[in-house]
Amino acid sequence: VFRYPLRNSICLVIIQRVLSSQFCIWVLLMGGSETSLGLVIGRVYMTVFSFAGRFADSHELSELVYSVSNLLVLLNDGILRKGIPQSLLMPVPQQRLMTWLTVLEHVEVFMEMCSAKLRGEGCRWLVIVLIQLCKAVLRVMLLLCYKAGIQTSPPIAPLNREKHACSEARDGQPSGESEDSQCCCATFVGHRSRRVVRTLDRTPTLHFRHWGVPEEERRRHSHGDRHLPTVLGRQEMVAEALYIARPLVHLVTMCVCGRGSWKPWLVSGILDVASLSLLKEAKEIASEERAELRRRTFMLLYYLLRSPFYDRYSEAVILFLLRLLADHIPGVGLVARPLMDYLPVWQKVYFYNWG
Repeated sequence: VFRYPLRNSICLVIIQRVLSSQFCIWVLLMGGSETSLGLVIGRVYMTVFSFAGRFADSHELSELVYSVSNLLVLLNDGILRKGIPQSLLMPVPQQRLMTWLTVLEHVEVFMEMCSAKLRGEGCRWLVIVLIQLCKAVLRVMLLLCYKAGIQTSPPIAPLNREKHACSEARDGQPSGESEDSQCCCATFVGHRSRRVVRTLDRTPTLHFRHWGVPEEERRRHSHGDRHLPTVLGRQEMVAEALYIARPLVHLVTMCVCGRGSWKPWLVSGILDVASLSLLKEAKEIASEERAELRRRTFMLLYYLLRSPFYDRYSEAVILFLLRLLADHIPGVGLVARPLMDYLPVWQKVYFYNWG
């Protein structure tokens, strides 16, 4: 086997290309089944998360499965996007930058946990700084060079397969028949209540589930979606720059003032609030960017679970409520007591200010 390394390397390249082409063919053939891949991946990492804390390295294993599932979805959606004309409007270098940034966001927690497990806290902080530097550089390039507007997290969202499947179905039918057939196959009207409900075969993926009538969703997609990013003015550019610089500013403040100081927590919160305040004055932004602003606003609640506020105030209140529910409501203890055991680990890993 080792006598002819050049021939072996050529064979490995050929095998890799054959396997990748076969995987692409399989994805394209299964593209109409929008729920199969998501359901399988969801069940796998939900099963792994249920065993968190029950054996050594269980947290690292859970995060590995979660990261791999996200990367698999990204790869699967990337293959399907090649057949969508709207996804090819942005330049290829911008697509590559967004892909690398998405990969970093999917694997950063796993890399942080592995570095702490293998090399200790010093290596963990080094990995954190390097990852945040890379993310900041990529986001600045997207903001200044490609005018990416308000950048979402992750930059490449999971593909809305139901929407594109519906558009393909409408394209293959006359305009008068497409709306009626689409509405008939997607909904069911109750005989007694006359309530309009969605049929099971038209249920969207978890990322795009919307508790409304499919006709409302179709109208919302056709009139409310804009794929082009918003052209930011000077005020919006400053706001987005504050959001991009916040993780690095937090790390620098933590290095200067110490991990137990309130200054990093306050500085990070002030930058987040200032960025959102400046961006709220922006008008006529895309629906994806509007959803990103709502996500950033919701993320402000995470400051209640971040140190040092969590260590001094939130931890005692959360543990008291979980213990109260576990002792007085039957069956809740099966979830609340393991949650009390895992909460310190999850708070340290997932609720940080530099992410």
